[in-house]
Amino acid sequence: MRVTVDEDLCIGDETCVDICPEIFEMNEEGLAITKLGADEEVPESREASCREAAESCPAEAIIIEE
Repeated sequence: MRVTVDEDLCIGDETCVDICPEIFEMNEEGLAITKLGADEEVPESREASCREAAESCPAEAIIIEE
C-alpha cells in the first residue's frame, strides 16, 4: 500500500505523527508529509497504524492507495 498527504487539505493537526511517527512527520510549513520516497510502499508492520492515522485525520488529508 502507498500513502500520501494532500497538503491542500492538511490543517497541521499532527494526529498522524502521534499515531504513526514512523511514516509521518511535519514539514517546515507545519503540514504533514510522509517519510517515504515517491515509489516506496508502507512496510507491512506499519500498515495498521498508517490506516489508523488516515481514519483519525480530522481533515481527511491522508490518501491510501492499495
